Amino acid sequence: MSKETFAPWDSAEFLTNDETIIEYLQVALEETDPAFFMKAVGNVARAKGMTSVAEEAQLGRESLYKALSGERNPRIGTVMKVLDTLGIRLTVASSNEALMLRG
Repeated sequence: MSKETFAPWDSAEFLTNDETIIEYLQVALEETDPAFFMKAVGNVARAKGMTSVAEEAQLGRESLYKALSGERNPRIGTVMKVLDTLGIRLTVASSNEALMLRG
């Protein structure tokens, strides 16, 4: 009997266009878990190229990996810089409306 092996899942591999990225982040934001959302932002940054995202956001690459790992609580300024670099804007709505992301 042969044993099956599987490659680790990497969502960044599937984040290949703006529509998919926005939908992915909207679903992550709906979880209402900041760490989960930051990890999703990190996956998008990896899909876009973490080095170029870090350079454009004027942040260190290693510190950006840590900030977007879902294990840290990055400053809102860091989050805003990264989202801006990715071409993503968070919008605010009443709690009766769904939160929306725009690319």
